[in-house]
Amino acid sequence: MTAHPRIRAGILAMAGVLMALPAAAQSPAAPAALPVGVVTLHREAVPVTVPLTGQAAARSEAEIRPLVDGIVTDILYQPGGEVKVGAPLFRIDPRSYQAELDSARADLESAEAALPAAEATVKRYEGLVGTGVTQADLDTARAQLLQDQAAVSRAGAAVDTAQINLDRTTITSPIDGVAGIPEASVGDLVTSGQSDGLTTVTTLNPIYVDLSAASSQMLQARTRIANGDMDPGDELHISIRLENGEVYDGTGTVVAISSTVSTTTGTIRIRVEFDNPERLILPGMFVRASVTLGTADAFLIPQLAASLEPDGTISVWTVDAEGKAAQVNVTPVGSSDNAWIVTQGLGDAPQVIVDNLEAVSEGAAVTPVAVQVSPTGIVEAAAN
Repeated sequence: MTAHPRIRAGILAMAGVLMALPAAAQSPAAPAALPVGVVTLHREAVPVTVPLTGQAAARSEAEIRPLVDGIVTDILYQPGGEVKVGAPLFRIDPRSYQAELDSARADLESAEAALPAAEATVKRYEGLVGTGVTQADLDTARAQLLQDQAAVSRAGAAVDTAQINLDRTTITSPIDGVAGIPEASVGDLVTSGQSDGLTTVTTLNPIYVDLSAASSQMLQARTRIANGDMDPGDELHISIRLENGEVYDGTGTVVAISSTVSTTTGTIRIRVEFDNPERLILPGMFVRASVTLGTADAFLIPQLAASLEPDGTISVWTVDAEGKAAQVNVTPVGSSDNAWIVTQGLGDAPQVIVDNLEAVSEGAAVTPVAVQVSPTGIVEAAAN
């Protein structure tokens, strides 16, 4: 069916109007570029640190026990005070041990008194053999001399033993350190080798801190060094934070690294020595440590700009050469304060988006606005 001439004319007129409209009226307007805060990163020598936990342990610790039986008559030290090797700590009633020593000395004197006569008899018989003295007589005299000499040796050993026991009635410190609170009182009966200690002497300066590092961390550090991503330097730098959050004023020295991995925790123990003149670190105290493994020529990506992925990588938004947002996944080699340390995958001087992240999408046009991130992780206007 052919359209009515009037209707056809109306359609043609409307088409002409539509064709005459501007192109902008026929298609939607392009979206405006999204303003985003960015920081421009530059490579720098960055210390690569890893956080570890640990527990303090005494460099030396001696539990003091009696080596002889008796009654405690004196406590000879000030609890909590410094003591040196050989400093007296306790005294046990020495009278019975003094008597044993006196008796042993008397036995020694008696044995020594009999010895000259036995020696003279042997010497005389040796000149008279065959003239009234038989060989049997000489052999008997020699045997008696040997017995008298043995008696002197035995008596001398008894004197030494008695002297040792007498000396042990004064209990002394075997190490330099701090003496703890006494667990015995004057008048208590103590016995040799008892299970309960009388006190403990602990060396607090220097002190050890035993850190636990995951074996995977050690392997990753070795791989980074082998790949040239990290320079290990001459030595590890280790700082610790105490239980109250205070950073300890001192740097530790590694004295030993365990040669086995714990089968229960999968960690390696690292023993670090710290000077501890103020006794701020006490045995058994838990600490947090920051271990600097080396330095890397790397970028520092603010942690607020990155999302940590389950595989250990981080996802960041960057501005590409066309002014569009691009999401990049990179692998950090560690962290420093509030930033991730990244050595590869970002180009030469990347612009990383740190603000308005929730509105960013892949390929979206963006307008970079220079900002800076404060040490506390707050985005601020860039300094001129």
